[in-house]
Amino acid sequence: MARFTHTAKRTGAVVASIAAVGLVASGCSGSGGSDPEVLRLWHYESADSAMGLAWERAIEVFEEETGATVEFEEKSFEQIQKTASQVLDTSAAPDLMEFNKGNATAGFLASTGLITDIDDAVEEYGWADMLAPSLQTTAKYADDGVMGGDTWFGVPNYGEFVGVYYNLDVFAEAGLEVPTTYDEFVSVLDAFAADGVTPLAEAGAEYPLGQIWYQLALSKGDRQFVNDYQLYENPVDWQGPEMTYATDTLQEYVDKGYIASDVSSIKAEDAGVSFINGTSPIFVSGSWWFGRFVNEAEFDWTLQAFPGTELSLGSSGNLWVVPENASNKELAYEFIDITMRPEIQAIIGNNGGLPVAANPADITDEKSAALIDTFNGVLDMDALSFYPDWPAPGFYDVIVQELQGLVTGVQDSETTNANLGEAYEEGTAEYRD
Repeated sequence: MARFTHTAKRTGAVVASIAAVGLVASGCSGSGGSDPEVLRLWHYESADSAMGLAWERAIEVFEEETGATVEFEEKSFEQIQKTASQVLDTSAAPDLMEFNKGNATAGFLASTGLITDIDDAVEEYGWADMLAPSLQTTAKYADDGVMGGDTWFGVPNYGEFVGVYYNLDVFAEAGLEVPTTYDEFVSVLDAFAADGVTPLAEAGAEYPLGQIWYQLALSKGDRQFVNDYQLYENPVDWQGPEMTYATDTLQEYVDKGYIASDVSSIKAEDAGVSFINGTSPIFVSGSWWFGRFVNEAEFDWTLQAFPGTELSLGSSGNLWVVPENASNKELAYEFIDITMRPEIQAIIGNNGGLPVAANPADITDEKSAALIDTFNGVLDMDALSFYPDWPAPGFYDVIVQELQGLVTGVQDSETTNANLGEAYEEGTAEYRD
């Protein structure tokens, strides 16, 4: 699901798009050629987002310190994804661009030689020392494009993770405390359900239901389970304890009224709104909702890691990558380094983003500081475990479909896991062979 990251849902189409879609007119704009005093930069973050604000300041610092000019072209996510292989193979390639992490995206570009091996720059600037091991996984690729390899092809500037949002006002009214263990979490769900409240805001038509399913599997797994599932180190047992527990427990959540009976038709936006309007007091989802809840939720709330587990969904954010045909690679490395400075990272952190190298003392917004503290706790445990659809292109749609079949009663847990396993094995065969 690629969000099962905010971009993951698109991943299934990315491989076909990168390989087959013709170059659109907007994809080849720019001067091309070489000007040693110009850094050509592409990214797709909105100007008022945490990253957009931080990178605008980084541009100012870069121009002040180097005397070079940044030629920034705002691209949409779709523009960059659809035209990447065509543009990057020409002189129209930028010097630096934001690109989505993962096997089917940055991994594909790395395996085809379209982006630069930046091992030397990582060593020169010390970026590896700034990034937790699980953040490094999505920046390093093997020759076949599988993440977790030995060669650096990108640098993440921010992170993301999935946790649990709690409506603290509703909890107070019900006389309940935010749970710190999984048993306490289930007791809270029972208490709300007994009062006729559906506690979990969920969506089975899009990514949220798959997030909680994978989180349940992670609660019975370990880092080796993640490596087997995501990096193909060993076969995955789809009738084993992790998958069986996750699918059985998800069905129990529906049966016990923790999740709405019509969850299969609910979309992510609807689930988020049901938390914002107070209908459901708990939402298991990603840090990308944080800024919206700050602006729209009219109650006190918090985001915590999922209780009772040492693993959490999440990853680095998208990557800075340097095209192999870039004209000014050294300028690109200088710019990346500026974006990793504490003062630039603080802008990300104070605007609802998750910086990867911020000084905690620089984060002055109280809620943002709490968010970053939770994220840092996840990093300290090396808990980031990526997203359930990442192993294979198109697996997002399979997960959605099979979990819909489960919660509507069309199929049981064993059949659901068998179908998921069959699709997984087919989709990952080329990486595992």
